Order: sequence, then C-alpha cells, then structure tokens
Amino acid sequence: MKLAVPFAAALAILLAQEASPPPTAAKKETVVVTGTYEPVAIEESDRAVRRQEIRAGAEALTANSVVDFLNRDSSVDLRQRGGHSIQTDVSLRGSTFGQTLVLLNGLRLNDVQSGHHSMDVPAAVESLERVEILKGAGSTAYGSDAIGGVINFITAAPESSELRVRGALGNFGTNQQRVSAAYAGNRISQHLAAYRDFSSGFMPNRDYRNLALTSSTYARTRLGTSSVILAHNDKPFGAEQFYGNFNSWERTKTWWASGQQSLGERTQASFAYRKHTDLFVLFRDRPQVFTNRHAAESLQASLRRTETLGTNTRLHWGAETLREKIVSSNLGRHSRARGSGYTVLDLRALRRFSLSLGAREEFFRSADAQFVPSLAGGAWLAPSLKWRASVSRAFRIPTYTDLYYQDPGNRGSPDLRPERAWNYETGVDWNPSTSMRGELTLFHRRERDGIDYVRRAPTDIWRATNFQRLHFTGVEAAVRARLASRHRLDFSYTGLHGAQDALAGVFSRYTFNYPSHLGVAGWQTELPGGWVARTRVGAVQRYARDAYAVADIYAARGRSLVRPFVQVTNLNDAVYQEIFGVAMPGRAVRGGVEIVLRGRSN
Repeated sequence: MKLAVPFAAALAILLAQEASPPPTAAKKETVVVTGTYEPVAIEESDRAVRRQEIRAGAEALTANSVVDFLNRDSSVDLRQRGGHSIQTDVSLRGSTFGQTLVLLNGLRLNDVQSGHHSMDVPAAVESLERVEILKGAGSTAYGSDAIGGVINFITAAPESSELRVRGALGNFGTNQQRVSAAYAGNRISQHLAAYRDFSSGFMPNRDYRNLALTSSTYARTRLGTSSVILAHNDKPFGAEQFYGNFNSWERTKTWWASGQQSLGERTQASFAYRKHTDLFVLFRDRPQVFTNRHAAESLQASLRRTETLGTNTRLHWGAETLREKIVSSNLGRHSRARGSGYTVLDLRALRRFSLSLGAREEFFRSADAQFVPSLAGGAWLAPSLKWRASVSRAFRIPTYTDLYYQDPGNRGSPDLRPERAWNYETGVDWNPSTSMRGELTLFHRRERDGIDYVRRAPTDIWRATNFQRLHFTGVEAAVRARLASRHRLDFSYTGLHGAQDALAGVFSRYTFNYPSHLGVAGWQTELPGGWVARTRVGAVQRYARDAYAVADIYAARGRSLVRPFVQVTNLNDAVYQEIFGVAMPGRAVRGGVEIVLRGRSN
C-alpha cells in the first residue's frame, strides 16, 4: 500500500504530460466545495451534488426560510411539523432524519440530543450565500451522520454595502420583520441580520415565534482570509400531535460561534462552539405532569490541508476533534469526545479521467473506532457527457435521545450500536451548454444496525432498536434549463424502494416513512417592470400512503428601491401530512415589501 500511492501519482503525472488535449466540456462556471476537498466546477465532481443560490436577488426575496431552497430537489425529503421551518426533519435518499449531516460553512450543526434539531440553523437567511447538497455517503469527509448525504449552508462576505428592511403580513396571524445591514470594505466586511416571524397558528396549539440574530465578519490579512460567525436563534412553538396524541409545547434556542482562518492557500483552520437548549412540555395545559429540560453543547475544531504532488495530483489531509455533552432532566448528564484523521488522493489524467481515493479513521468512546473508506471516479465520454461512479462507507453514532430517552410513549436503549452503511452509485451528467444540465443517477445503500423506534402492536410503546439489514435502491433524474435568458425550468424525480420485510412484523416510526416517488417541477420567469415570478409543484407518494401534491407560487419586484412581494404556499389547499399524524397548513398567503438602500461595492 505504501508503494501504491506514489506509483499512482507518478503514473497520473506522466499520462497528463504526454497526452494530447482531449475534448472539453462546456464552460464551467458553478463551483462546488461540499463534495470535494477544494473548489471545482460542478461538472468536474465525481459525486451527485446540487448547488442552490440563496443570496441572489429575487431568489432571496421569494423565500421565507432555508426550506424554500431545499424543497427544489426531489432527493431532499422535508418532513415538516408545520410551516416556515418551525421544526423540520430532513432526509436524503430515504435516510432517516438522523442520517443526514447538516453543516454551516463545513462545521457540524447536528445535535447530540436529537436529529430533530439538526435543521435549527442559527444563521438568518440573509447571511447565507448558497446551500450545497451532497447526495450519498459523506463520512469520509465529515464523519458521523452523513449516511444519506450532507447539506452545507455557506456564508460569504457581502458584495456591496446596503441596508434592507422588510415586513410582511399573512393569514393565520402571520407577521414578519427582517433587517439586514452590510458593509463591504477592501480588507474588512461586516454583515448583520435580524429576523422575527410569528403566527397565531392554523389550528389550536400550532402557534409559533421565530427570532434569529446573525453577525458575520470577514477580513483579509497577511495570513489569509478570516471569518467569524456569531448567531442566535429562539423558537417557541405549539407542538400539537408532534410526538403522539399530546397537546405539547416546545421552545428551542441555539447559540453559535465559529471562526475560520486560512493559512496561505493550502491550509485552513476552523473551530465552532454550539449550545442548544430544548424545553419540552408534554401537556401544554398541565406542564407539571411531564416537562423536560435539555441543554446540549459541542466544541469542534479542524485543520485541513492540500498538498500538490504533481500537475494533476492533489493530496488532501486533515484532523478533527469534537467534544459533546448534555445536561438533561430526562436523559441525565453525559459527555463524549472523538477525534479523527483523514486523507484523500485526487488524480486527474488526460484531462478526461478522474479518481479519488479516501479514508477516515474516527475514534470515539474509549476504545471504539470507525474506518470509512471511499472511492470515486469519472470519465468524460464526450465533450458534454460525463460518467461517474462511487462506493463509500458511512456511519452514525446514536444520539442521547436514542440511548436514554423515556416518556409515557417512548423508550430509548443504552445498548444501541452505531449505524453502518455502504453506499454505491453510478450516473451520467449531461452538460451541452451553460444553459442546460441533465443528470441521471442509480444508487444503492446497504445498512447494518440501523436505528429506529418500533413497536409490535398499536397499544405498545415505541422502543429504540437496532435493525440488522436494511437495503434501499433508487434512481434520480433531473433536467435544468434556462430559456431565452428570462425563463428557468427545473424538473427532478427520485424513486426509491426499501427492503419491506426487514422489520419482521413490527411497526417502524421513521424508517418506512420514505417517499417511494417524489417529483418536483419549478419555473421562474422575469416579467415586465422588474418583476420575477416563481412556481413550484411537488408531488409525493410515501411508502404505503396515498399520494399528494402541493403547489407554491411567489412573485416579487427585484430591481427597485421599494420591492413588493407576495407568496402563496399550498395554493391548491391540499390536505396532507409529511409526518404521520401531524397535520400541515392549508393555503397560506403572505405579502409585504422590502426597501433596499445600496452603497459601495467591492
């Protein structure tokens, strides 16, 4: 093995030097970093990756929360408990909500208490530049929880100095205010954002209030670029039927502080502190019966470096550490620490072939460890057609809720083993021009020791359990096109089949809520007077449940001092549940205005 890496690197360099230039694909403009270890054009990625702009004029104006950017991809299954991202479980390729890793600038947001809190993104929408979605295993790059995929929310320095003030009103007692102030300097840039959104609820005990504050500071120094993100989020909400037949109430708070420092062009150091509290009342009208208080903290740090071994050869390596702890009236007091190291060799040959070999070793507890290798490769079959394939291992460590939780309807298990999975995929990307992109992917996941809450009869309680064998096979297809520079069309479909006999006669709470078929169609167009309209239609059929469709429409004036907008969600007033037993809102209308004052640009 010691001789294999240098030999492969030397061979790739030799081939690249002696080869004649091959055909090249269309101009590559979109850069993706979540699925790779350094920025590359999305067409060059050997993995299935989706990038969605957030800070892009009407894109931001026609959205309420990060959910409005994730729901445009059929591989992303959003299982919401109410609207406006009050509590959202996110799944990729049929994984459970705990098997999807959520990041902010590459740093973990997943909560040690429960995967239900992974989408408590502390940063305000206005502070985000884009979101990148890696589909399939990502544990080699990011460690635990990345079985179904990785969702990475990314901030960036403001491009211009500006002040934005926004207000909106809607049915269900909806009221929203946002303020965003940005300063774009030559060496130092600053962005401040505040967000407040509340509603009396579309049904009793489904009221909510959402507050977010974010400060983002960016600097250029002799060492390199620096960034510091400080954020806080506070969400109290009525939780009627969220976790069973109870009129519950809950309040979650998140505090976030992170810093990233590049040390030259090839090294980056990062750290983050996260605190998340959860106050849960099982009966809102009788809090003395059953109330839980949880406070979870995490401290993480990483060092990542890239070495250039040749013209077309890169070696990426790094080390990470993570310490988590919880103080809970229900789960008790616990802490755990883990450390890991990884290395990845990227090879390019003839400007036509690519290969990535990676491995991570992650240690946790006192003696356990997880080894997660990965292999990905691609080849340009034609100037506009690329084939890609990958195989990788992933794992997930149980949360403290999985291990220790107890209430009248649920029981954790302290003997749970970590989840393990092998992921296989192959696909083709079609890029005939900068205005057209298509992709087709086949994937298969084989899980061992999967964790879910199960029961053997409707009158039994839910118990956390390991499953030995779960298999999922699926297909993804997508076409995105820009027509006549004014219209953008987006179609995607994901079909999924899970091993239906794995539970041996017991009922599953989360695993078999996956969508067997999920299709999304979107259309965005520019209208006279600087207006932009966007529509989205999503159709879902979950395993052993009836299909339903939900249509949304948004319109906003994107180029003026005063920018009115209107948003209509569930236009067709569909009656549906994304999580069994939890009703979703009917038709909702929200309208408002944003005022934008611009200053200097970078």
